[in-house]
This record gives sequence, C-alpha cells and structure tokens, in this order.
Amino acid sequence: MSLSPRLSAVVDALPLAPGMRVLEIGCGTGAAARAVAARLGTGHILAIDRSAKAVAQARAASAADIAAGRMSVRQAAIEDFEPRPGEGPFDLVFAVRVGALDGRHPEAGRKAIPRIAAALAPGGRLFIDGGDPLREVPV
Repeated sequence: MSLSPRLSAVVDALPLAPGMRVLEIGCGTGAAARAVAARLGTGHILAIDRSAKAVAQARAASAADIAAGRMSVRQAAIEDFEPRPGEGPFDLVFAVRVGALDGRHPEAGRKAIPRIAAALAPGGRLFIDGGDPLREVPV
C-alpha cells in the first residue's frame, strides 16, 4: 500500500535515522508507521491509536513489520499513555490529525504534553502536522 502524498511528505520531513525509537500518536491503519519502520533499520516504531478498530487494522496490515520486530501497535490515548517496559524512551514522537495536539481538544492536550515529555529520551523531539508539512513542538 502506498502512502498518500500528504503522509509521504510527513514521513519525508521527519528527521529519522537508523536505530531510532519512534512513537506515532494516532496511527490509524499504520501506513505512516510502516513507512517509518522501513527507514529505521535496527530501530523500532510504536504506533498507538485510541480506536480499537484502527489498532486492529494497523496490526493486520503491519504483520510483517511486527513479526520482524521493527514495529509494535497498541491501543492507547496519548493523554493516558505510559510506555511499557522496553517501549521507550523515544527519540522522536510524531502525530498527524490528533485532536489532543492540534488544538481541537485542549484539555486532552494539557494532559498529553507531560505524557509525551516523560516518554522522550534526552534530546527527543515532538513533531505534529500544521507546518510545512510538520512543526516541532517544544516539550
């Protein structure tokens, strides 16, 4: 499955490097996460979404990346997120069309930012849509 031009631009804009640990918030069907996984070499991406349906779709579509150890998928809302043992810390976190981070759900955003900050490695970075195509959010 190919990426939409928008998601392709997002993935291309991420400052990815082999070996990174990445968190995608709001992964939907996992298309962007699979594209990121392909660029990480020995790295790993954890893709989360609050929707059980989206998580099931992402797991099904990403079976090869999951089996290869490049990707994990789980159901979680970012405002309640806590990394499980071995999941973090993350070098990079990104989100596209996530209401808690794009201003549509400000209360969830106030809860989400500390969760993200706690999950980041020292020097870790957060990117969300709304720039050209992304913008970095200080945490």
